[in-house]
Amino acid sequence: MPLRWKIAALAAATACLVALAVGVLVHVRTAADVRDRAEMEATNTVYSAMDVYRRTATLAGGAELDPAELPTALRHPADGDRRVAYDGRIEGNLGPSVWGAQRVGGPGSPVLAVRINMSPRLHDLRRLDASMAVASLVSLAAALPLAVYGAGLVARRLRRVAETAARISAGDLDARTGPALGHARGRDEVTDIAATVDLMADSLGRRLRVERQFTADVAHELRTPVGGLLAATDLLPPGETEDLLRARVRDLRGLVEDLLEISRLDAGAEAPVRARVPLAAVVAEAVARTGLDAEVSVTEAPQAPQAPAAETVETVETVETDPRRLERIVGNLVINAHRHGRAPVRVTVEGRTVVVRDHGPGFPADLLLDGPRRFRTGATERGAGHGLGLTIALGQARVLGAELRLDNAPDGGAVATLRLPR
Repeated sequence: MPLRWKIAALAAATACLVALAVGVLVHVRTAADVRDRAEMEATNTVYSAMDVYRRTATLAGGAELDPAELPTALRHPADGDRRVAYDGRIEGNLGPSVWGAQRVGGPGSPVLAVRINMSPRLHDLRRLDASMAVASLVSLAAALPLAVYGAGLVARRLRRVAETAARISAGDLDARTGPALGHARGRDEVTDIAATVDLMADSLGRRLRVERQFTADVAHELRTPVGGLLAATDLLPPGETEDLLRARVRDLRGLVEDLLEISRLDAGAEAPVRARVPLAAVVAEAVARTGLDAEVSVTEAPQAPQAPAAETVETVETVETDPRRLERIVGNLVINAHRHGRAPVRVTVEGRTVVVRDHGPGFPADLLLDGPRRFRTGATERGAGHGLGLTIALGQARVLGAELRLDNAPDGGAVATLRLPR
C-alpha cells in the first residue's frame, strides 16, 4: 500500500475514533440530563398534585392513587416523603417512564403517583444521535480527501528524495533534491532528509573528484619514469634478467596506460569515432589480438516479419560504432574471463549483442551488487591482475552508448553481455 493511502487511512481511523468518542460522551451526558429533568418534573408534579388533592380532594396533573403499574420501590414510601424511580418497562404506547410518588396521609393511606413518559425525550435523544452520526460522516467525507491530498504531498516529496538517492547510487553525483521539496517554505523532517541526501552527494562528489584527480596525477607522474625504464632496458645485455625486467616494465607501462585511460573516461574527455563495421569481424579480431584461446560463434538475430531480407542481413552483420573502443571492451572481457575464470571461454555474437562467458566461479556478489572497483579483482587467491579491465570496459561502453551487463550463469560461470545501441 502506498504511503499516501496509509497516512489517509490513519487519519480516517483517527477521525472515526474522535467522532465515536465525542458521540458517546454527548449521548451519555444528554441521556443523564434528560433523566434528571424528568425526575425533577416528576417531583414538581407530585408536589403540585398533592397540594391540589389535599385542598380539593381531586386528582390533577395526571396523578393517580395506587396505580397498578407503580414500581414496587414506590409502593411503600415513608410518610410525607416524595420519591422518584425510573421504570424501563414498555407497555402499549408508553415507553420508559419516570414515576414520582408520595403517601397522601399516615400509614396505610393511598399513594399518589405521577408518571412522566420518557418516549418523546428518548426520541429527541435518538434524533440527536442520528444528527451527530450524519455530521461525523459528512466531516469524515470532507476530511478524507484533504488527508489524501496532504499525504500525497508528503509522499511525493519522499518519492523525490528516494529517486534522487537512487540516481546518486547509480553514479549520478550531480543529482540533487532541489528547492521543490520546500526549502523556501520552512523546515520539516522531509526537508531535513533531503538536505542530508544533498550533503551526502556533495561529500561523495568531492571524494570522487579527489580520487580521480589523484589517479590522473599518479598516472601522469609515472608515465615519464616508466618510459625511461623501458628505454633503459634496451641497454641491458641480452639474457634472462633482461627479458624478466623488460616484461615487468611492460606490465608497469600497461598499468599506467590503463590509469590514464580511466582518468580520461572519468573526465568525460573521450568521444567515439564511429564507422560502419562488421560486428562479427571486429569481435573476432579483438579476440585474436588477446592471444588467448576463445571460441567465437555468430548467431543470426531473429528477423522481423515486416523487414526486407537485405535490410535485416545488414543489421545483423554491420553496426555503426567505434571499432577501436569495441575491440578494447571485448579484449578486456576475454582477458578477464581467462584471468579470473576457467576455460572454455565462449564469445557469441547475435545481432547487436556480444556475450562473453567462462566456466569459472563467476563474478563475486559484491561486484554484481556495486559494480567493478579499481584495484579489486575479487579473486585474491589467483593473485593476478589489478582490477582495471572491467572498469575500463564499462567506461568505454558508456562512451559508445552501449549497455554492459555482468551476471552469473545458472550452471556456473561469469557472463558479460554487451548490447550496442541502434
